[in-house]
Formats: sequence, structure tokens, C-alpha cells
Amino acid sequence: MAVMRYVILQQDQKLLFVEMPGDYAYQLSALNLRLNKEIDKLTAEQVPVLPRAIAECDRLDLLQESLQITSGLEYINELEAAFTAIREENYPLVSLLTEIRALQAQLEQWYEEEGIV
Repeated sequence: MAVMRYVILQQDQKLLFVEMPGDYAYQLSALNLRLNKEIDKLTAEQVPVLPRAIAECDRLDLLQESLQITSGLEYINELEAAFTAIREENYPLVSLLTEIRALQAQLEQWYEEEGIV
């Protein structure tokens, strides 16, 4: 059975819980920190608002039914779509998309190898 880790992200008062394969959780946290550092440099009008990674943990038991856990692949796919939609002319967005897509490819391979769809 795969070892999973959870990355907890916060946007305003909302928390997002992302379930990641244990070996990739730190990559999502690092990617999130980098994207938050670089997002202010984008000059496009439609820049996504990003949550900030605030914690990682090995176990997560949600006690409120209104909260839910998002799979890492689902989250990274949404992130990739949000950054693909940006129409940036001044800042080299390609490097940020490359980092997102690299993690996306690793997760796709992991989920395929684990037989999780």
C-alpha cells in the first residue's frame, strides 16, 4: 500500500487538503512556494489566486463533513489548467509551466504504476 502525505494549503480563511504520494509531497510544497514567489511578477490580467502551503502531515482525519481531501493529481491538473490560461507577454511563464508539468508527469506515472485512476 502506498504511503501518502497531506499538504495543507490556505487561501484567506479556506483550507485545502491535498493528498500526495509520500515521496512527492515536498515537491508540491516547494512548487507552491515558488509559484507564490513568482506570481506577483506576472503582468497578465487573469492571474490565478494561489493558496499558500502551510503544513505537511502523514495522517489526516477530517472531522467536518464539509471538508474534503483533493487528490494530488486533481490539484496539479487544475493548477496546470489555470496557468495555461494565463496570457502573459512580459514574464517568461514557460518556466513556471515547465515546473508544474514536470510534477504533473511524475504524478501521472505514479498513479499509473499504483493502478489508481
